[in-house]
Amino acid sequence: MGASVAYHLTRRGVTDVILFEREAQLGTGSTGRNAGGVRHQFSDEANVRLSIESIRAFERFGDEVGYPVDLHQDGYLFLLGTESSVEVFRENVARQRRLGVDVRWVSPSEAVTLAPGLNTEGITGATFCPHDGIADPSGVTSGFARAARAAGAMIARGVEVTGIEVESGRVIGLQTTAGAFSTRALVNAAGPYARHVARMAGVELPVDPFRRHIFIAQPPSTHVSSTVSEAPGEAQERSDWGNRAPHSRVMVIDFETTFYFHREGTGLLFGMADPDEEPTFDTTVQWDFLPKVVDVAVKRLPVLAEASVSHAWAGLYEVTPDANPIIGPAGVVDGLFLINGFSGHGFQHSPAAGRILADVILGVDPHFDLAPFRLDRFSSASRSVVEAGGERYFI
Repeated sequence: MGASVAYHLTRRGVTDVILFEREAQLGTGSTGRNAGGVRHQFSDEANVRLSIESIRAFERFGDEVGYPVDLHQDGYLFLLGTESSVEVFRENVARQRRLGVDVRWVSPSEAVTLAPGLNTEGITGATFCPHDGIADPSGVTSGFARAARAAGAMIARGVEVTGIEVESGRVIGLQTTAGAFSTRALVNAAGPYARHVARMAGVELPVDPFRRHIFIAQPPSTHVSSTVSEAPGEAQERSDWGNRAPHSRVMVIDFETTFYFHREGTGLLFGMADPDEEPTFDTTVQWDFLPKVVDVAVKRLPVLAEASVSHAWAGLYEVTPDANPIIGPAGVVDGLFLINGFSGHGFQHSPAAGRILADVILGVDPHFDLAPFRLDRFSSASRSVVEAGGERYFI
């Protein structure tokens, strides 16, 4: 998000931009730990519109930003196991089609054709969008950052923001481990740490970090008869999914369980949300969670029962109460802008969200209705007071 905003500001002629990154490299947090999925299939119209703009940007990234990225549009396949889910998706599909998205209903047998090896037992419906897919988070982040820096922006790596200066209700500067900086426009793009950064300015953000796991499975090994290139009588051990797993990078999501998988090189990437997970900044892999995932995984993709998990990692979702982002001015503190709480779909919406916020910062009409993403949507029923720096702010 920070790299995207910096890039879009420089495209509009604003080059006195500094992007602060606490770590030694960009994209080593949630950006570098996600599955890279990009999809049009959202239930909320505003999110669908973010996807339409963002995926078009990914398709043209090399030409427009100047750095090619890896994009595989093999589609997203949603599997539905209840009639109530089918009804919800009927409304979603109608909304998506109305916005020009090519999303289709497919039968269980067609789903198996799209994703060989799939067990469709219990599936009552499925949707597929061929323009969804998998993109490269690291490449996109570095592309935005390199283009912004080439246009004059500064990337300050290994620098942590330690305080925000607010005077008479306006941002006037910030403190960092590299010294103090004056500014009248500050963007909070701190991902799962957004709440902590906002509190430095006396603003309370309803954004919490939730751990999500990703596992990589390697195909089962099989012995085959010797070939002409092998010594007579010898057999070579080979690993292959055969026709028991997808050959493309189609993303398959079991809607009822949240289990998902897609091809990742020679392996299979898979994961599932843990309904018992509490907010945490801990990204340690909880290996005792793997059996719960496997119980679901082997029912939907049986070949995983024979596979081996080679490695795993965990990253953090930045989640709001309604699972939609906060984009725009903070409102209670002039000069503070927010681009937070994307709840698992931040990477894929970064091109559009960064463009929109750059326009908002410059007072340009973003041609996008930001009402669904306003911070004050969480305080319409009640108002709370945040104490910070001796001042009181109502949100």
